[in-house]
Amino acid sequence: MFTKQGTTTLILALVLALTACGPKATPTQYHEAVTQAPLAVNPPAANLAPMPTAASVQSLPQYSAPAATRGPSLATGAQNAPNNQSYDYTFFQNYGVNPRIDTQDDQLSTFALDVDTGSYTIMRSYVDQGSLPPKDSVRVEEYVNYFDQGYPYPPEGQAFGISIDGAPSPFVENENYRLMRIGIQGYAFSPEEHPDVSLTFVIDTSGSMNMDNRLGLVKRSLELLTEQLGSRDRVSIVAFGTEASVVLEPTPGDHKERILHAIYSLHPGGVTNAEAGLLLGYQMADEAFNPESLNRVILCSDGVANLGQTSAGSIWDEIKRYAGKKITLTTVGVGMDNYNDVLLEQLADNGNGFYAYVDEIEEARRIFVENLTSTLQVIAMDAKVQVDFNPEVVSRYRLIGFENRAIADQDFRNNRVDAGEVGAGHSVTALYEIKLNPEAYGKIATVSLRWKNPSSGSPIEMSQDFYTDQLSRSFQAADPHLQWSAVVAEYAEVLRDSYWAQNVSFYDVQEEAVRVSRRLPEDTNVQEFVDLIRRAGRLGDE
Repeated sequence: MFTKQGTTTLILALVLALTACGPKATPTQYHEAVTQAPLAVNPPAANLAPMPTAASVQSLPQYSAPAATRGPSLATGAQNAPNNQSYDYTFFQNYGVNPRIDTQDDQLSTFALDVDTGSYTIMRSYVDQGSLPPKDSVRVEEYVNYFDQGYPYPPEGQAFGISIDGAPSPFVENENYRLMRIGIQGYAFSPEEHPDVSLTFVIDTSGSMNMDNRLGLVKRSLELLTEQLGSRDRVSIVAFGTEASVVLEPTPGDHKERILHAIYSLHPGGVTNAEAGLLLGYQMADEAFNPESLNRVILCSDGVANLGQTSAGSIWDEIKRYAGKKITLTTVGVGMDNYNDVLLEQLADNGNGFYAYVDEIEEARRIFVENLTSTLQVIAMDAKVQVDFNPEVVSRYRLIGFENRAIADQDFRNNRVDAGEVGAGHSVTALYEIKLNPEAYGKIATVSLRWKNPSSGSPIEMSQDFYTDQLSRSFQAADPHLQWSAVVAEYAEVLRDSYWAQNVSFYDVQEEAVRVSRRLPEDTNVQEFVDLIRRAGRLGDE
């Protein structure tokens, strides 16, 4: 990943932030000032301390170096990310908050697609347990992409469809600002059409997994997945604690009793040697590799590695040669209190797969039963989006989320740059806050999507324009899914104390959520989310 940042601007932003904290600021306050305030380019409120203007800043996914932080049950403040050291904490990564960018300085915005949802279900788990999630656990795009967007599927023979719409935002007072939604929808198979698969389960059986909501939940989740497999599918199982071992040699998917017996024979014990588990798992997947099938490793763990290599980069260096043989990786996180979100998310990114957090059996059902085909079938490799804003119409923009998915503009057509993977039927939504020039009319932007065909590796590209006459006149008149995306994104912004949501409360978001939810009455996830906002608001008052 590449970032675009100027040294002079960075120093100025840090000085302003530290000055604003005052001489008695605590270490935590200084950390928050450094990671939040510098990102607040062109603050909307005139009575705030001055900030660097977008005219002096290039497109900055972040100003400060990311810091991994411990969860709320442990010491707060910035900590060093685990790097091949033993650890037993909860780690999340601070990727900063995107600034507003003047189109006269940089009219291109480029990012990798992201279909992960782990950040959202981590939040739900925290709220269910009676606390707000750590700010650094919040990745806005994963909240938005948890929900169905209602995009139309692409025409037959076309891999993707692009949908673009926009409307005024209820959370930005300036009348010239609009919210623009970009939707990427992949083609879908029917459940009966899912291709043959060769799966290798790599299951963490260390002592830290000795809870019903950890190893017990993993067993029940994999049972759901096993029930979906047929005679042409294959399953292997590797378990790891202090050491890694083969629990089940490659077995046909219709030998369910044998597979389930292997899963339920697992017992926790020892420390966590994730490196050994993944290395053996990839070796097993390589031996069982079927060029006519989808070949995937599924890692189930709390990520609390404390033996061998413990960082995502170092572990990946040990296994990446197998991934080059078209073996993809899904990481499934369970548990909390001692949990490593960073390790699991980054391994999935490197492994051309996706990361999910399973907090309850219904989430496992959603991933492994309802969305089985999209969970297993990759339809696009290294998928990325570039938005070319028209400076004559748009004066500035801000990408909401995707901070850790930034790609240098010049690498959009660089086929060697790793990006995101998309499964069959998956959709990806990106939200932009844009400011229109007064009386501007015409093309707002051109949205380009580029990806590689998973079979041939050849790049494919498509694009679509978006115009001012396609904007809704009011937020309430916009597509209800756009309205819902705005609500979900703003909730995430409030949770992570984003500079851009400092004048918005949980109750402001709740009011809009209740109204919009009435237009999506059949979506149970929408109704659940309204309740989560209510509870988060009460927790925020405590």
